Amino acid sequence: MKQVVQNYKSGELAVLDVPVPGCKPGGVLVRTAYSLISTGTELMKVSEAGMSMLGKARSRPDQVAKVMQSVATNGVPATYRKVMGKLDSYTPLGYSLCGVVEQVGAGIDEVKAGDLVACAGNEHALHAELNWVPKNLYAHVPHGLAPRHAAFGTVGSIALQGVRRGEPRLGDVALVIGLGLIGQLVVQLLGASGVRVVGADPDPARCELAERLGAAACGDPASAAVEAAVAELTGGHGVDQVYLAAGGGSNQPVELAARLSRDRGRVVDIGKCRLDLPWNAYYEKELDVRFSRSYGPGRYDPEYELDGRDYPIGYVRWTERRNLACFLDLLARGRVDVEPLVSHIAGFDDAVETYRRLKDGDLKAVAVLFRYPERSGEGEGEAEAPAMAVPAVRRSGAVPAPARPVKTPVRLAFVGAGNYATSMLLPHLAQRDGVELSTVVTTTALSAANAKRKFGFAGATTDLDAVLGDESVDAVFVVTRHSSHAELTRRALLAGKAVFVEKPLALTEDELAGVLAAVEESGNDRLQVGFNRRFAPLLQEARKRFGARTGPASLRYLVNAGRLQHGSWYLQQGTEGSRFAGEGGHFIDTASWLLEADPVSVYAVATPGNEDLNVVLRYPDGSTATISYVTTGAPGFPKETLDLVADGKVLRLDDFVRASLYSEKSTAGRKRWVSSRLPQARDKGQNAELASFVKAVRTGGPMPVPLQSLAATTAATLAVQASLTGGAPVTLARAR
Repeated sequence: MKQVVQNYKSGELAVLDVPVPGCKPGGVLVRTAYSLISTGTELMKVSEAGMSMLGKARSRPDQVAKVMQSVATNGVPATYRKVMGKLDSYTPLGYSLCGVVEQVGAGIDEVKAGDLVACAGNEHALHAELNWVPKNLYAHVPHGLAPRHAAFGTVGSIALQGVRRGEPRLGDVALVIGLGLIGQLVVQLLGASGVRVVGADPDPARCELAERLGAAACGDPASAAVEAAVAELTGGHGVDQVYLAAGGGSNQPVELAARLSRDRGRVVDIGKCRLDLPWNAYYEKELDVRFSRSYGPGRYDPEYELDGRDYPIGYVRWTERRNLACFLDLLARGRVDVEPLVSHIAGFDDAVETYRRLKDGDLKAVAVLFRYPERSGEGEGEAEAPAMAVPAVRRSGAVPAPARPVKTPVRLAFVGAGNYATSMLLPHLAQRDGVELSTVVTTTALSAANAKRKFGFAGATTDLDAVLGDESVDAVFVVTRHSSHAELTRRALLAGKAVFVEKPLALTEDELAGVLAAVEESGNDRLQVGFNRRFAPLLQEARKRFGARTGPASLRYLVNAGRLQHGSWYLQQGTEGSRFAGEGGHFIDTASWLLEADPVSVYAVATPGNEDLNVVLRYPDGSTATISYVTTGAPGFPKETLDLVADGKVLRLDDFVRASLYSEKSTAGRKRWVSSRLPQARDKGQNAELASFVKAVRTGGPMPVPLQSLAATTAATLAVQASLTGGAPVTLARAR
């Protein structure tokens, strides 16, 4: 299928061939009929992409701050790779469309194939021929409403939510500043609510359009016309609400809002304009400044948007989805008219040229639609094929013989191509001799296309069956969200593939048992979990210098994990497990490797809200390891510090940058050994781990970490939650 994309680093726009997205449970696959260009939001993004790197930094100071924090935590090279990887990737455009349901995912019963729906979301309602859209981000199109009009659903919801935030009442007078696409819709919605409207915009054509659509008067905000109209309609008291639908860097809109508002009026910010509030003006009138967040309640809440968890109507009357349905109803009943807003309808194949004309000013437009070609017979099978069907199981009964001709490359497939895969794994593998990147599998078409372009995969698809059934593929990397790891690993093992799965291996005991059952059923134990820290060169050298132990050891591991950003999928504990369940295996594996044993018991305690977690592991020889996993520490402190104490020696590791060893044999107060490297040389072992895995696949030798150890670490990680729940230590039986 085709999709409009942009490279944020170079500014390049393209209509790209990408794989068809999979139809996941909880949503529907929609074939687009019309999608709407947001001439404000999207053109701002397109313009930013054309800036220099310095210009991009100036336009996004929030992102610059995140980059600086990443430098402090991960070092310059890792941060540079991560940032450049994000910048030099294709990103999608679009967030408002209308289309026909092509396939219905599991758990969806209110729509069927062939239904016409309007869709929302900057990750789901893209300028693409096909989109997977979750349940709460689409709504039925009322009978008789034209698809090109229904494509306005998302921007209409934005305008509608802004009006709701203003709480207009019959007889009110409102001022709308900015008469672009959103402003024109706000004018009509206010009119439908019984509010008289004054509009302000420097473009005479937009002022004229707003008056035709119901505004009482409109004019240039720099002229006296707007102020005169407000005075006439309000008897000199000022407007009840001001709606800021303007963009740009001028502070004129907020100053005008203060001047023309009545005492204790409301000012609602819908657009993205400068908000340097003149304190005296806002204080003296005690103005109520409000923000309108996109489409309505539910926006940026992954449990609502992705998991389909609705808010009870008795508590939240107007959610994203209900706003979308309401706006479509207003369109269908003729209370809002979007046809006069349509300045241009372009064929989807002309998307790049259309954006160029809009950016250069050759095309003056309030709203522009892309019209998509009707479905041809060529794509029918491709769109309807299930993305994640159960593959044919290979029951060999014995470990597959992986002996290989000397010069034959190891062929690798990736399931998932997110940030970790593209920043920490694929850069190492793409440059490695004797490795061939065969196929990348994703449910999001564009991420597969990006990975194929950047790392040289031979193919990209959304069909996992095809990869698992491809006998030329030697190993499968599972780098998806945590909840899918165990099932994908199980299927790949049953298909006879060597498997590298990012941590965690499993989120429940049943999932772990299922993976081990697949090993037993297939005889295929070619499995590696991404516990990379034991492969870190500095830690390897430190353990060698520490030497063999004669007595029990005490290990302390402080992980200054920090807080996650709002909206991170790591916070979706209902589906993705706790944060420690996803990441804790790293630190348990490192401790067990240093202590050369698997833990026999786990005890965990946490502060209120489980923000800071302390885990005590006990080992067969009496050694203990305490892992403090904290989120409330200072962000400038190193992320990981480790101390190992035994036999009169102390090993100290500071964030994989510095290691030191103290010994009774050292000169008083002096270290026996110190190794230090620059922060930008921080190496947590990913490259060495991948080299070991590829070597094992190539030669048929043992996997880098024994299966028993992988299972024991996973069981210990799962036992942390069991201990927290029960308030007592959990004894670990030997994993089978």
